[in-house]
Amino acid sequence: MPKIADIEGTPNKNALKFILKEPLTWGIARSYDNADAARDDPLASALFDIDHVTNVFYIDHWITVTQDGEANWQDLAREVADPIRAAPAASEQTAETVSSANDVLSQLSPEDQQRLERINIMLDEEVRPYLRSDGGDLHILGLEGNILKIHYQGACGTCPSSITGTLRGIEHMLRTIEPDIHLIAC
Repeated sequence: MPKIADIEGTPNKNALKFILKEPLTWGIARSYDNADAARDDPLASALFDIDHVTNVFYIDHWITVTQDGEANWQDLAREVADPIRAAPAASEQTAETVSSANDVLSQLSPEDQQRLERINIMLDEEVRPYLRSDGGDLHILGLEGNILKIHYQGACGTCPSSITGTLRGIEHMLRTIEPDIHLIAC
């Protein structure tokens, strides 16, 4: 059962990031935009059972919970802390589980796989650390020609700056290795 080490605000006033002493996963992100999507995840389901919770995102040693803006964070943080503390810590994951996270890559041509690998390296080095420090992340949904489809996760998913300035900044950065790339946030 993970213990909460710290709670941090995020640039999104409707999201809080809970830092944990034990990991919930080993490098596998879990992101849910509603209770239906989370029905097979006991932790996320328990969080969505709490009034005002609208998004749950977690990976490794942290979890971000987003609310609808109608609740007082002081009260809501106490409520969401209970299911987080009750969740089991991550156990060793099999190679199959980790490799299933790369489904997008396996469906591409060898040339597009190489392109996407370069893009992911840049995102891992230059973008994801900053998004994660703010309680969010981005997941690549697909690469079709010069269109890269991404999905913001956690605090970034409902943050206005993610959809505008951050998206354009990432696109500009990626154009240093893919001059004709266009990003679409889905």
